[in-house]
Amino acid sequence: MVTNKAGYEHLIEYLTDNLVLFEQKGQPSPCGRTVMELIEEHIVNHIMNICQQHQELEPNHRSIIVREVDGIVYDLEEILSGVLERPVTVDQEAFIGEFAGLIKNLFDSAIIELLD
Repeated sequence: MVTNKAGYEHLIEYLTDNLVLFEQKGQPSPCGRTVMELIEEHIVNHIMNICQQHQELEPNHRSIIVREVDGIVYDLEEILSGVLERPVTVDQEAFIGEFAGLIKNLFDSAIIELLD
């Protein structure tokens, strides 16, 4: 659906281009979450929004989305393995929010194609 598309590859490249954000010390975010907790929170919220926005999705489509999200989270765990349990910084929080929004955009585009 999305993980086998060029857009996802570009998104992963964007993440790797910005790994320096996760290697630097920065101002801790007031949210008090770890990098992984924030990633999961943002992605889950976006995926729930996608499912609410696209009521016409069939159960098998929702299952595909869940499998794809699992794959995306796995990829993020692999790329960010050394920093997942660290407290998130303000800059990382902003990046994670943006990145999760870009993931949502990939799913929105794929769902539009799927439903057409």
